[in-house]
Amino acid sequence: MQLSKTTLAIFLILISTFGFMLKLPSVFRDFDTELHFLFYFCASLVLNLLWKKEKFIFHVLISLGLFAFGVAIEIAQDLSNLFFTKKIHGNFDPIDIIYNTLGLIFASVFWVAYIILKKILGDSTKVN
Repeated sequence: MQLSKTTLAIFLILISTFGFMLKLPSVFRDFDTELHFLFYFCASLVLNLLWKKEKFIFHVLISLGLFAFGVAIEIAQDLSNLFFTKKIHGNFDPIDIIYNTLGLIFASVFWVAYIILKKILGDSTKVN
């Protein structure tokens, strides 16, 4: 069974949503901001590589979508505390959104560098 790129992306988003809605194990709580940065950095690069669209508008759309996802997750975490008697996650944290954005910015730098290098060196990634 071969998954389409869109199906794979939706699956990854669902898994990510579930993961972000749960409280981090205590061993990782001191690294929350770094984990936010790393997730958004990696998610941006994975989605860009998945679709391999070199037009900058596609990269911008992926980044904006991930940014909106990050804000929505923070809001959902805060709202979840209203629905459950036991806290399943923390509260809305603007610092998380800042680190999400930093991850997206650094991924953008890598993506632009990749596209520039690909154009300079020629497209050796095409499969015949």
